[in-house]
Amino acid sequence: MKTSMDTRQAYQNKVKAELDRINAQIAEYQAKADKAKAEVAVEYNSQVEELLIKRDAAQVKLEELQLASEAAWEDMQRGFELAWQDLSLAFQSALAKLENSLKG
Repeated sequence: MKTSMDTRQAYQNKVKAELDRINAQIAEYQAKADKAKAEVAVEYNSQVEELLIKRDAAQVKLEELQLASEAAWEDMQRGFELAWQDLSLAFQSALAKLENSLKG
């Protein structure tokens, strides 16, 4: 199935906006970690590190997607979607853990 350049560009723009949103949220957590009590700060920093690793993996997949040929586009898109899902799940898990640590 052919994917038009406009469709590819629109998808890439959407993904870039989502990565920018995730980056802003990670920065917010880093700021909270800096202000948190020592025991909570360790948990924040651990979660932020995990998110940064997964974010970087998604960023690499996005870069591969941007460079993909027409023939490889759909396979690259699937690979990116898997990396994005991994990042999203890690982000939700980290958020839950951080909120619990603040309550405790």
